[in-house]
Amino acid sequence: MSAAEAMPHPMPVPDSDSAPFWDACRKRELRVPRCLDCGTTRFPPHGHCPRCGSAKHDWLKCAGRGRVYSWIVVVQPIPKEVFANDVPYVVALVDLPEGVRIPTNIVGCDPHAVKADMAVEVVFEDVSPTITLPKFRPVGAKA
Repeated sequence: MSAAEAMPHPMPVPDSDSAPFWDACRKRELRVPRCLDCGTTRFPPHGHCPRCGSAKHDWLKCAGRGRVYSWIVVVQPIPKEVFANDVPYVVALVDLPEGVRIPTNIVGCDPHAVKADMAVEVVFEDVSPTITLPKFRPVGAKA
């Protein structure tokens, strides 16, 4: 299979816990669950608070800014049939001031320029009619 015939990228599959997150992303909003009993935020979305066990929560709208906690620059596409046209790319963990750390991609800069504690802001990429991915770019970078 040639790079031009690349297989489709893996896609998130929303479930009852994560559907509100993906719905918010389609609206260009970053939201995370917040426990209504103790106030703990969590990511990824799941049914019960990791701190107190409560199932009661709402969806906190995040400011959309954060800081790079950790990252890797992917240079070897695995599987090659899927990611050959994407390398190099950055897979990162971003700390949000709302108290969660989320996995994402860093875009809008040279992948080798990413550094620890770099200030980043959310951007959204429509990858299908139903899925919009939140990614991050350096604060102030052009789209």
